[in-house]
Amino acid sequence: MEILVCIKQVPGSNKVEVDPVTGVLKRSGADAKMNPYDLFALETGLRLREQYGGTLSVLTMGPPPAKAVLYEAFAMGADKGALITDRKFGGADVLATSYTLSQGIRKFGKFDLIICGLQTTDGDTAQVGPEVSEQLDIPCVCNVRSVDKVEDNSIIVDLEMSEDIEKVKVAFPCLITVQKDITEPRLPSYKLGKATANREIAQYTLADMEDTDEKHYGLNGSPTQVQRIFPPTSDKVQEVWEGENEELADRIYGLLKKKKFIA
Repeated sequence: MEILVCIKQVPGSNKVEVDPVTGVLKRSGADAKMNPYDLFALETGLRLREQYGGTLSVLTMGPPPAKAVLYEAFAMGADKGALITDRKFGGADVLATSYTLSQGIRKFGKFDLIICGLQTTDGDTAQVGPEVSEQLDIPCVCNVRSVDKVEDNSIIVDLEMSEDIEKVKVAFPCLITVQKDITEPRLPSYKLGKATANREIAQYTLADMEDTDEKHYGLNGSPTQVQRIFPPTSDKVQEVWEGENEELADRIYGLLKKKKFIA
């Protein structure tokens, strides 16, 4: 079974600058990490490979430093990796991002199963995975909470609906997005990390894609535009109270009542 896991490098904290002109995050120089949901997707893929055999590849889209999450995936057990990177891909919304990813996937190879995290912590749209499946014209199952089993030409999964759990059988090739409680991600292996530190990574730019029309990528290919984006203001107020227990309890009660947290 050929498995592909799509992963993403996201800001490591909420202290990220925003470009006032384009409204996109300034990623260069900021602390970064692998998107937490993608860790669960990666672990799901690794366990399926261990149980059913095959290979597991990882793909990411971003600036050159995004290679770091690919090497992290290698240290966890991934076999191959590819980076989609080009300044012309910058500022993409979910539509342009999913189209770019689908083009990169076609370039990277043919896969039976594509696994994505349910969403990313920097966008939270949960739309990219399903849109990639549409671009690739393959079936998609979202909100997967467990994998039941893999058969010769299909996979059986449980997905969480608003009021119940449904079991679905979907034919290969297909794409699934997984929830963060589907499994417990393993830690990267130091030995494996050292052994794969120089592993070759395929790199794709716009010139490598089947479609090289710049209008379909980045800001040019994004029908949605950010009108305004700004960091949240901090309204944190701290006080230190001293006194006897009864006195402090009365003060806390009075404050809670004043702020109408209690009647």
